[in-house]
Amino acid sequence: MAAAKKGSIGKGDLVFVDYDAFIADNGKLFDTTMAESAKNAGFFDEKFNYSPEPVLLGSGKMFEALEKAIEGAAVGKEAEVTIPFADAAGARDPKLVEIRLIKEFHKQEINPYPGLEVQLGNKRGTVMSVGAGRVRVDFNNPLAGKDLIYKFTVREVVVDKIEKAKAVVKMTIGTSDGFEFTITEEKVTVILPELTKFDQSWPVARFSVVAHLRKVAEVDTIEFVEVWSLGEKKEKKKEEKKDGEPAEEKPAAKPKAPKKEAKAEDGAVKKEAKASASTVKKETAKPKADKASVNKATNPKNMGKKEK
Repeated sequence: MAAAKKGSIGKGDLVFVDYDAFIADNGKLFDTTMAESAKNAGFFDEKFNYSPEPVLLGSGKMFEALEKAIEGAAVGKEAEVTIPFADAAGARDPKLVEIRLIKEFHKQEINPYPGLEVQLGNKRGTVMSVGAGRVRVDFNNPLAGKDLIYKFTVREVVVDKIEKAKAVVKMTIGTSDGFEFTITEEKVTVILPELTKFDQSWPVARFSVVAHLRKVAEVDTIEFVEVWSLGEKKEKKKEEKKDGEPAEEKPAAKPKAPKKEAKAEDGAVKKEAKASASTVKKETAKPKADKASVNKATNPKNMGKKEK
């Protein structure tokens, strides 16, 4: 992270903050940026990245009362603020408690039970009770009507523009991994990572990114660059091969020429076999002829006669 900014923290500054947030009337921890606190409270999530939260003061990301408390804090020192429900999530509205048919849940393959958080259409609520084919849902903010206590520490005030750009993206979509930035006096150029091509929330989130980048970089133009490269696919194939997942191979064509050669060779072998057989017959016939001659010559009747 970049070095801390000297002087007091004010509106427009981009800071990283650690905090524990409690419900005032019972002291229950409901939110934190620190893994140890989450473990102690029993809601630690291994998939969540516990780290200081980036906050652009004046952006409205946090409750206004909390942002004002951060503005008056000192870097590295823990501070505490109590926020009345009127300045937090507001009062509860009884009209936002609705009765829904249970079949609405079954269509979404949801089995409702008290305490379950659900999304119905564009509304998010909490199931209060289930019975007789009906479900009672509270669409109020879970913090509505509750006073809150925040214990927080400003870890850093960001001054480098590239680091500010990264913090803005993380503040908006939860991560800045894979994003690359180039900042000039005229514009900010953002090279987008793969995740933005498939993240359905990105088309809307980018408008917030544009607004915040204009403030922190003090420019009018924000340029997004999407890169589509075949090289990425080739690299993925190489990685798959390294991981023991060979790429699909096309079956080799059957060699036709060798078959013809094989047939010719078979024919030649057969001819040679016939010739050999014929030669053997001829050779085996000669001894018979010689035997006949011998018998003729040695016959007493033929002795002393001249051959004609």
